[in-house]
Amino acid sequence: MAETTTTKEQVVDKKAPAGQPAEQEQIELTINDLTAIKQIIDVASSRGSFKPTEMTVIGSVYTKLEAFLNAVAQQQKGE
Repeated sequence: MAETTTTKEQVVDKKAPAGQPAEQEQIELTINDLTAIKQIIDVASSRGSFKPTEMTVIGSVYTKLEAFLNAVAQQQKGE
């Protein structure tokens, strides 16, 4: 069986009139979301969810995320 792919232009809202594409929802990523991601990484790493070969990449992303969150916290204190 052949695979079928769908592009953004092909997505149509069933409630919209025929031929009109669905409106895209605004996607937001908040500081609270980023903090939750950091906590998820903490929990997953403490439970041994990552392979040793993955730890370098995960640690790098974690360090960037932590630095960003710390910078935002400092900025909010300065307001």
